[in-house]
Amino acid sequence: MTLIEQVREKAEEDLGIVLEYEALDGVAAQAKGVMRPDCYDVYDQWFHSVELLWLSGAIQPIDVSRIDLWNEVNTLAKEGRLTPEARFGHGDNPVNRLYVHPGRGLGPSPNGKISMLPGAHNVDSFGYNLEEVAAGVPYETESWGWLLDERWRGKVALVNDPAIGVIDAALAAEAQGLMAFNDIGNMTLQEIDCLIDILLERKKTGYFKAFWNSFAEADELMARRDVAIESMWSPSVMRLKGRGIPVRYAAPKQGYRAWQGGMCISSRTEGRTLEAVYEYLNWWMSGWAGAMMARQGYYFSVPERIREHLSDDEWDYWYMGKVAACDLPGPDGKVVVRAGESRNGGSYWQRFANIGVWNSIMDEHNYLVRRWQELTAGNGTSGFRRKA
Repeated sequence: MTLIEQVREKAEEDLGIVLEYEALDGVAAQAKGVMRPDCYDVYDQWFHSVELLWLSGAIQPIDVSRIDLWNEVNTLAKEGRLTPEARFGHGDNPVNRLYVHPGRGLGPSPNGKISMLPGAHNVDSFGYNLEEVAAGVPYETESWGWLLDERWRGKVALVNDPAIGVIDAALAAEAQGLMAFNDIGNMTLQEIDCLIDILLERKKTGYFKAFWNSFAEADELMARRDVAIESMWSPSVMRLKGRGIPVRYAAPKQGYRAWQGGMCISSRTEGRTLEAVYEYLNWWMSGWAGAMMARQGYYFSVPERIREHLSDDEWDYWYMGKVAACDLPGPDGKVVVRAGESRNGGSYWQRFANIGVWNSIMDEHNYLVRRWQELTAGNGTSGFRRKA
């Protein structure tokens, strides 16, 4: 999401350092982050991965006195919401993993050390092709339940990430009245079993077209019309719209699945390399890179700095939710927004006021991963099961 070539080239030019990016899928990044802190200096991913890295000793505290614009970082990560009336959401709200407490625990009480520097973030949902699915009304008729609606049998895809795809599926199952959850961001063993069994039964009958692993796969599934509706992330939606494919990113009435990204520092990084890391983190907060994130549909934790690097038309579309006054470019300069379009769900503040659940690493994550693997890789008739 963030490790794009234009950003790497600009950072090298501005900072006079050499950067090597390695982009991995979510699970592979978490595994390498935990087990190989000697092979990276900066871990750039999601807040819901922080506890895995922190408990393993793979990352070190970030000293906020060395972050020049820390006081300008907005309240989303610092307090858990952008506005007092916004929904806090179930699951791993980033504030609960932000600050490093005495005894090396993580929690919401502010102090001078943090686990991850808050950066790019967004609210996710699902995308659907308007030529196959009639447009819904944001926050009223658009529903996560559409992902398990029999009308789209054989033309549905989910993201193949156990910490993310399972939440999309759970929101859909609950919206369809198939089951209920006490805390959808931290499911019990029984809830995991019930949900995966529901999905396995659907899979056996050919309901799901695919479980995608990368942006490219999600793009092509929709571009080839293999699917009509699927889990999607904002860059895929923007790229497809740029190709003339009429994809709409839903604003579900149940609320979005939200995520907060950021950067951690490896516990092995020290000396001059550590100095360079802090320079890199401060560079990210200066605005240019965050503007590049905006052009693929993401927000950033210092929006006023981002505004300085966007045109008025870009700011109005991406952050304010207004109708685009002209064609707008993506990070590579190609048009991704056509004049007259508006962003479904409204402004930054409106969208983040409607969070149903945050991406989460649940207490039963290891068990969830095994059952998810049964769903996505097994034949649906065998696999790991919890003992009764």
